[in-house]
Amino acid sequence: MAKVESAEEEQTSWFTPTRLLVLLCVVNLLNYVDRGVIASNGVNGSPRQTSCNPLETCQGGSGIQGEFDLTNFQDGVLSSVFLVGLLVASPIFAYMAKMHNSFKLMGMGLSVWTFATAMCGFSLDFWSITAARMLVGVGEASFISLASPFIRESAPYDKRSSWLAYFYMCIPAGMALGYVYGGVVGSSLNWRMAFWGEAVLMLPLALLGFAAGNAQQKAHKMNKLATLSREEEATEGIKIHGVLPAEPKSFGMHVRTFCGDVNMLFQSKIYTVSVAGAVAFNAVLGAYSYWGPRAGYAIFNLTNADLVFGCMTAICAVVGTPIGGNIFDAVGATAPNGFKLLTIATSVGGLACFLSFLSSSLVSFIPLFAVGELFLFATQSPVNDLILGSTTEELQPLATAISTICIHVFGDVPSAPIVGAVQDYLNDWQTTTLLLTSVFFLAAFIWAFGGR
Repeated sequence: MAKVESAEEEQTSWFTPTRLLVLLCVVNLLNYVDRGVIASNGVNGSPRQTSCNPLETCQGGSGIQGEFDLTNFQDGVLSSVFLVGLLVASPIFAYMAKMHNSFKLMGMGLSVWTFATAMCGFSLDFWSITAARMLVGVGEASFISLASPFIRESAPYDKRSSWLAYFYMCIPAGMALGYVYGGVVGSSLNWRMAFWGEAVLMLPLALLGFAAGNAQQKAHKMNKLATLSREEEATEGIKIHGVLPAEPKSFGMHVRTFCGDVNMLFQSKIYTVSVAGAVAFNAVLGAYSYWGPRAGYAIFNLTNADLVFGCMTAICAVVGTPIGGNIFDAVGATAPNGFKLLTIATSVGGLACFLSFLSSSLVSFIPLFAVGELFLFATQSPVNDLILGSTTEELQPLATAISTICIHVFGDVPSAPIVGAVQDYLNDWQTTTLLLTSVFFLAAFIWAFGGR
C-alpha cells in the first residue's frame, strides 16, 4: 500500500506548475502552427488561371486553392470557418470547468483537434475541408478557455504577466513556424502531409492532458483524505474522489446561471474595454496572418514570402511578447498602467506598420515592419492579464471563452474574407494593406478610453 501511495505522489509531483506551463505553451504553439499552415503559400497555394495568353499554357494553380479551384472569398472562409465549432464549444467547455477537471477537458478537446487536422489531409473538396476546419474549432475551444486561467493562478504573484507572456508568445511564433513548415512541406512533398504531421505531433500532448488531469485528481483526493477523518467522511458524505455530492441542476438552471455569469462579465468596464480593443486589434492581425505572405509577394515580389514573414514574425514575437509582460510586471500590473501600455504600444506599432506598407522597397519595409511587430506583440500579455484580472477565479475560463468568441466573431474571422473581397474589388494589395493597418489606431483609441 505504501508503494502504491508513493507511486501516486511521484506521479502528481511530476506535473509541477512550471512543467504544466511548458506543456501548455507547446500545445498553444502547435495550435497556431495549424493557423500558419493553412495560410502558407505552400499549403494554401495559388488559384487556377481563368484567362491567359493564347500563346501560353494556363496554369492549374497549386495547394488547396488550386486543387479545389477556390475564389479568394472561399479561400478566406477556410481561415474563418473554425469559428462555428469554437463558438458552440468554447462557452460549454468553460462552464464545464466549474464541475470537471480542466486538464481532462483539454485532453478531450485536443483529441478532437488531432482527428480534425488529420481529416483536413483527407479532404476531397471545399465542403469536406470546411467541415474538418469546423471540427478543429471544437478542439481548440477546450484549450483556449482553460489554459490561460490556470497559468495566471499557478504563476508567482509578481510574475503573472510574464508567465502569460510566455504562453501568448507561442501564438505569433506558432503562426510563423506554420508559414515556414507549410511552405517547406507543401512545396517539397504535398499540402496534405502538413496536416497529417500536425496530427501526429498533437496526439501525445492530448494524452499528457489526460495524465495531468488524473494526477491533479489524485492529489486532490490525497489532500482531502489527509485533512478529513473517517467520521467526517461518513457524516458529510465525502466520496472516494473527494467531491461533495451536489444536487443535480436542470438544463434551464444551467442556462440561467450561464447567462448571469456572462452578464456579470460585461458589467466590468475593464473587461468590456479590454475586449473591445482586442477585437479591433485582432481584426488586423487575423488578416495579416492570412494574407500577409500573399501581399508581400504581390507588393515586393517576395518569392519566398512564407520564409521572410515567418522568420520575421517569429523573432519579433519571441522578443516583443516577453518584453511586454515583463514591463507590465515591473511598472505594476494595474488596470490604468495596462491601458496606458496598450495604447502606446499599439499606436507606435501601428504607425510603423503603416509606414512599412507605404515604402517602395524591401530595404525600408523589413525594418519598419519588424519595429511595428515588436511593439504590437508587447500588448499580448497585458491585455489578457486585464481580461482575466477583471473577474473572479471561478469566472476566468468563461471570461477567456467569451472574449475569444468576441475577438473571432467581430475581429479576425470576418476580417480575412472582407480583406479578400476588398482586394477582389481594388486589385491593389498596397491600398488594401494600408486600409487594414489603419484599424490599429481604432484599437489604440478604445484602450485609451479604458485608462481614463
